[in-house]
Amino acid sequence: QVQLVESGGGSVQAGGSLRLSCAASGSTFSRSAMGWFRQASGKEREFVATINWSGGTTYYADSVKGRFTISRDNAKNTVYLQMNNLKPEDTAVYYCGSRRSRLTSIGVPEYDYWGQGTAVTVSS
Repeated sequence: QVQLVESGGGSVQAGGSLRLSCAASGSTFSRSAMGWFRQASGKEREFVATINWSGGTTYYADSVKGRFTISRDNAKNTVYLQMNNLKPEDTAVYYCGSRRSRLTSIGVPEYDYWGQGTAVTVSS
C-alpha cells in the first residue's frame, strides 16, 4: 500500500508561483511513475503533468506547458510541481497520483494511488 500526502497549496495572485510537494510512503516510489492532476469545482479531474520512474521523461498538459515543471527526488520519495505565472484558471484542488508502472500516463484510471489533494486559489 502506498500513501501520498500533498502539501504546498495556498492562495496567490495571478502571475505568482507555488511549489507543490507529494511525499510517498513505501519502498516502491523509485519504481513508480507519478502524476499531478487537478479538479476545479464542478469539473472532472484533469491531467496536469506526469514523470516516469527515473525523472527522465515528463509530459504536460498544453494548458500548463512552459509554466509548470514536474520533478522528483527518489532519495526523498517526493515528487514536486513547480507552478509559475499562475492564472485564475489554475484554481483547483491538485492531486498527486502514483502508478505501479514505471511509465508515464495521462489517464486518471491508470493511477493506482491518490493523495487527499491540496487546494490552489489564484486571484486576478
